[in-house]
Amino acid sequence: MNKVLQGCVWMMLWHRIVGYPLDCKEDQQDGTRCPSITLDKLLERVIQHAELIYRASEETCTLFEETFAPLATRPQLSRGGSACGVRSVPGSKSEIQQISDKWLLHSTLILIKSWISPLHSLQITLDLYDNAPDDLLNKTKWMSAKLMNLEQGVIVLIRKMLNEDSLASEPSQNLTHYVAQPNMVESLLTDYTLLSCFKKDAHRVETFLKLLKCRQTDRLGCFLF
Repeated sequence: MNKVLQGCVWMMLWHRIVGYPLDCKEDQQDGTRCPSITLDKLLERVIQHAELIYRASEETCTLFEETFAPLATRPQLSRGGSACGVRSVPGSKSEIQQISDKWLLHSTLILIKSWISPLHSLQITLDLYDNAPDDLLNKTKWMSAKLMNLEQGVIVLIRKMLNEDSLASEPSQNLTHYVAQPNMVESLLTDYTLLSCFKKDAHRVETFLKLLKCRQTDRLGCFLF
Protein backbone atom coordinates (compact mmCIF):
# COMPACT_ATOMS: atom_id res chain seq x y z
CA MET A 1 0.00 0.00 0.00
CA ASN A 2 2.83 2.39 0.87
CA LYS A 3 4.50 1.81 -2.49
CA VAL A 4 1.23 2.44 -4.29
CA LEU A 5 0.70 5.67 -2.36
CA GLN A 6 4.25 6.81 -3.05
CA GLY A 7 3.78 6.05 -6.71
CA CYS A 8 0.58 8.11 -6.86
CA VAL A 9 2.26 11.08 -5.17
CA TRP A 10 5.26 10.80 -7.50
CA MET A 11 3.01 10.75 -10.56
CA MET A 12 1.06 13.80 -9.34
CA LEU A 13 4.29 15.74 -8.88
CA TRP A 14 5.59 14.44 -12.20
CA HIS A 15 2.60 15.78 -14.15
CA ARG A 16 2.72 19.04 -12.22
CA ILE A 17 6.35 19.65 -13.18
CA VAL A 18 6.06 18.44 -16.78
CA GLY A 19 3.91 21.45 -17.61
CA TYR A 20 6.48 23.97 -16.39
CA PRO A 21 8.30 25.69 -19.30
CA LEU A 22 12.05 25.78 -18.71
CA ASP A 23 13.38 26.66 -22.16
CA CYS A 24 11.31 29.83 -22.79
CA LYS A 25 10.87 28.99 -26.48
CA GLU A 26 7.73 31.12 -26.76
CA ASP A 27 9.44 34.12 -25.17
CA GLN A 28 12.40 33.82 -27.50
CA GLN A 29 10.21 34.43 -30.54
CA ASP A 30 10.44 38.18 -29.96
CA GLY A 31 14.17 38.06 -29.28
CA THR A 32 13.89 38.59 -25.54
CA ARG A 33 15.22 36.44 -22.72
CA CYS A 34 12.25 35.00 -20.88
CA PRO A 35 10.75 38.27 -19.60
CA SER A 36 7.48 36.59 -18.64
CA ILE A 37 8.99 34.66 -15.71
CA THR A 38 10.80 36.10 -12.72
CA LEU A 39 14.21 34.84 -11.68
CA ASP A 40 12.82 33.51 -8.40
CA LYS A 41 10.08 31.55 -10.16
CA LEU A 42 12.47 30.17 -12.77
CA LEU A 43 14.93 29.05 -10.10
CA GLU A 44 12.09 27.44 -8.15
CA ARG A 45 10.97 25.46 -11.18
CA VAL A 46 14.51 24.37 -12.03
CA ILE A 47 14.99 23.14 -8.45
CA GLN A 48 11.70 21.22 -8.62
CA HIS A 49 12.93 19.48 -11.77
CA ALA A 50 16.25 18.64 -10.12
CA GLU A 51 14.48 17.27 -7.01
CA LEU A 52 12.26 14.96 -9.04
CA ILE A 53 15.17 13.75 -11.17
CA TYR A 54 17.14 12.88 -8.04
CA ARG A 55 14.12 11.14 -6.50
CA ALA A 56 13.61 9.16 -9.70
CA SER A 57 17.30 8.17 -9.71
CA GLU A 58 16.97 6.77 -6.18
CA GLU A 59 13.86 4.79 -7.12
CA THR A 60 15.51 3.52 -10.31
CA CYS A 61 18.56 2.24 -8.42
CA THR A 62 16.32 0.46 -5.91
CA LEU A 63 14.17 -1.04 -8.65
CA PHE A 64 17.27 -2.23 -10.50
CA GLU A 65 18.53 -3.95 -7.35
CA GLU A 66 15.20 -5.60 -6.64
CA THR A 67 14.88 -6.84 -10.24
CA PHE A 68 18.36 -8.01 -11.11
CA ALA A 69 20.39 -8.42 -7.93
CA PRO A 70 19.91 -11.30 -5.47
CA LEU A 71 20.60 -10.30 -1.88
CA ALA A 72 23.96 -12.08 -1.93
CA THR A 73 25.27 -9.94 -4.81
CA ARG A 74 24.06 -6.53 -3.60
CA PRO A 75 27.24 -5.70 -1.64
CA GLN A 76 29.16 -6.15 -4.89
CA LEU A 77 26.72 -3.87 -6.70
CA SER A 78 26.89 -1.24 -3.98
CA ARG A 79 30.62 -0.84 -4.62
CA GLY A 80 29.81 0.38 -8.12
CA GLY A 81 29.37 3.93 -6.88
CA SER A 82 33.07 4.10 -5.98
CA ALA A 83 33.92 3.72 -9.68
CA CYS A 84 32.40 7.10 -10.62
CA GLY A 85 34.68 9.30 -12.66
CA VAL A 86 35.96 12.63 -11.40
CA ARG A 87 35.10 15.76 -13.37
CA SER A 88 36.27 19.35 -13.05
CA VAL A 89 33.47 20.36 -10.70
CA PRO A 90 33.65 21.01 -6.94
CA GLY A 91 33.11 17.92 -4.84
CA SER A 92 33.74 18.64 -1.17
CA LYS A 93 31.43 20.77 0.98
CA SER A 94 34.14 23.37 1.54
CA GLU A 95 34.79 23.67 -2.20
CA ILE A 96 31.09 24.08 -2.97
CA GLN A 97 30.67 26.73 -0.26
CA GLN A 98 33.51 28.83 -1.65
CA ILE A 99 32.78 28.89 -5.36
CA SER A 100 31.03 31.87 -6.93
CA ASP A 101 27.47 31.89 -8.24
CA LYS A 102 28.89 31.88 -11.74
CA TRP A 103 30.83 28.67 -11.25
CA LEU A 104 28.03 27.12 -9.27
CA LEU A 105 25.83 27.51 -12.37
CA HIS A 106 28.58 26.41 -14.72
CA SER A 107 29.38 23.33 -12.63
CA THR A 108 25.70 22.43 -12.62
CA LEU A 109 25.53 22.67 -16.39
CA ILE A 110 28.70 20.58 -16.78
CA LEU A 111 27.18 17.78 -14.69
CA ILE A 112 23.89 17.86 -16.59
CA LYS A 113 25.56 17.84 -20.01
CA SER A 114 27.84 14.96 -19.02
CA TRP A 115 24.85 12.64 -18.38
CA ILE A 116 22.62 13.26 -21.39
CA SER A 117 24.42 10.79 -23.67
CA PRO A 118 25.01 8.04 -21.03
CA LEU A 119 21.35 8.03 -19.98
CA HIS A 120 20.29 7.73 -23.59
CA SER A 121 22.67 4.78 -24.04
CA LEU A 122 21.27 3.18 -20.88
CA GLN A 123 17.78 3.23 -22.36
CA ILE A 124 19.05 1.20 -25.31
CA THR A 125 20.81 -1.27 -23.00
CA LEU A 126 17.82 -1.82 -20.74
CA ASP A 127 15.57 -2.43 -23.74
CA LEU A 128 17.75 -5.46 -24.52
CA TYR A 129 17.05 -7.08 -21.15
CA ASP A 130 14.43 -9.82 -21.39
CA ASN A 131 12.94 -9.19 -17.94
CA ALA A 132 13.35 -5.44 -17.45
CA PRO A 133 10.11 -4.14 -15.87
CA ASP A 134 8.24 -1.37 -17.65
CA ASP A 135 8.57 0.85 -14.58
CA LEU A 136 12.36 0.71 -14.83
CA LEU A 137 12.31 1.50 -18.54
CA ASN A 138 9.81 4.32 -18.10
CA LYS A 139 11.70 5.94 -15.24
CA THR A 140 14.95 5.84 -17.23
CA LYS A 141 13.29 7.44 -20.24
CA TRP A 142 11.64 10.03 -18.02
CA MET A 143 14.96 10.96 -16.38
CA SER A 144 16.60 11.29 -19.77
CA ALA A 145 13.87 13.61 -21.09
CA LYS A 146 13.70 15.71 -17.91
CA LEU A 147 17.49 16.04 -17.80
CA MET A 148 17.40 17.74 -21.21
CA ASN A 149 14.65 20.05 -19.96
CA LEU A 150 16.77 20.83 -16.90
CA GLU A 151 19.71 21.65 -19.16
CA GLN A 152 17.60 24.26 -20.94
CA GLY A 153 16.40 25.67 -17.64
CA VAL A 154 19.96 26.11 -16.34
CA ILE A 155 20.98 27.77 -19.62
CA VAL A 156 18.13 30.26 -19.14
CA LEU A 157 19.31 30.87 -15.56
CA ILE A 158 22.79 31.63 -16.87
CA ARG A 159 21.29 34.10 -19.33
CA LYS A 160 19.24 35.82 -16.66
CA MET A 161 21.77 35.83 -13.83
CA LEU A 162 25.07 36.19 -15.70
CA ASN A 163 24.01 37.66 -19.04
CA GLU A 164 25.80 34.79 -20.79
CA ASP A 165 24.45 32.58 -23.55
CA SER A 166 25.76 29.27 -22.19
CA LEU A 167 28.82 27.45 -20.97
CA ALA A 168 31.39 27.31 -23.76
CA SER A 169 33.52 24.39 -22.59
CA GLU A 170 32.42 20.77 -22.79
CA PRO A 171 32.50 18.28 -19.89
CA SER A 172 36.08 17.28 -19.14
CA GLN A 173 35.31 13.57 -19.00
CA ASN A 174 33.41 11.47 -21.48
CA LEU A 175 31.14 8.86 -19.89
CA THR A 176 30.31 6.99 -23.09
CA HIS A 177 32.55 4.10 -22.00
CA TYR A 178 29.55 2.84 -20.04
CA VAL A 179 28.28 0.30 -22.57
CA ALA A 180 26.73 -3.12 -22.24
CA GLN A 181 29.19 -5.97 -21.89
CA PRO A 182 28.82 -9.42 -23.54
CA ASN A 183 28.77 -11.06 -20.12
CA MET A 184 25.41 -10.55 -18.41
CA VAL A 185 26.90 -10.12 -14.96
CA GLU A 186 29.38 -7.55 -16.23
CA SER A 187 26.58 -5.77 -18.07
CA LEU A 188 24.49 -5.59 -14.88
CA LEU A 189 27.42 -4.23 -12.89
CA THR A 190 28.17 -1.66 -15.58
CA ASP A 191 24.58 -0.46 -15.77
CA TYR A 192 24.20 -0.32 -12.00
CA THR A 193 27.45 1.64 -11.72
CA LEU A 194 26.08 4.11 -14.22
CA LEU A 195 22.82 4.49 -12.28
CA SER A 196 24.69 4.88 -8.98
CA CYS A 197 26.99 7.53 -10.41
CA PHE A 198 24.07 9.38 -11.96
CA LYS A 199 22.27 9.36 -8.61
CA LYS A 200 25.31 10.95 -6.96
CA ASP A 201 25.57 13.66 -9.60
CA ALA A 202 21.81 14.26 -9.60
CA HIS A 203 22.07 14.96 -5.88
CA ARG A 204 24.97 17.32 -6.48
CA VAL A 205 22.95 19.22 -9.09
CA GLU A 206 20.06 19.55 -6.63
CA THR A 207 22.49 20.74 -3.91
CA PHE A 208 24.14 23.32 -6.18
CA LEU A 209 20.79 24.79 -7.23
CA LYS A 210 19.42 24.96 -3.68
CA LEU A 211 22.60 26.66 -2.49
CA LEU A 212 22.27 29.14 -5.33
CA LYS A 213 18.69 29.93 -4.32
CA CYS A 214 19.68 30.33 -0.68
CA ARG A 215 22.36 32.82 -1.65
CA GLN A 216 19.74 35.06 -3.27
CA THR A 217 18.23 35.80 0.15
CA ASP A 218 20.75 34.90 2.85
CA ARG A 219 24.24 34.53 1.47
CA LEU A 220 25.98 34.34 4.86
CA GLY A 221 23.50 31.87 6.30
CA CYS A 222 23.75 29.18 3.60
CA PHE A 223 25.43 25.99 4.75
CA LEU A 224 25.67 22.46 3.39
CA PHE A 225 24.82 19.53 5.67
